[in-house]
Amino acid sequence: MLQQSAARARSPQQESQTAKLAKFFSEAAPVRIPVQLTRLGKAEPAASESTVIEFGTPREILFASALPLEFADLVRVRNSDGTLDAEACVVAVQYNAGRTAVAARFTRQVPNWIVKS
Repeated sequence: MLQQSAARARSPQQESQTAKLAKFFSEAAPVRIPVQLTRLGKAEPAASESTVIEFGTPREILFASALPLEFADLVRVRNSDGTLDAEACVVAVQYNAGRTAVAARFTRQVPNWIVKS
């Protein structure tokens, strides 16, 4: 016997923390770029994880992270083919249930990393 089910559309209450943070960046455009994220400059060994850049501006990236990131932390983001390999400084964080929505600003200009149509 077949059963019907309906998928619910995402309501504003189900909006991701990263999408909520993106509202503070007027130029933020949705993207989906898988990257390796590494926290830099701490006394303890560098920590890294795989994550996805969900929003971007010419100068900032926004993503969710399970790393213990704080304001002014330095991170390195690198995609699988190395076309994006840059350092960024955390400029905003929003904490929620063990995940953190993070905005980080590139420490130097990264030309053409985000292309708008």
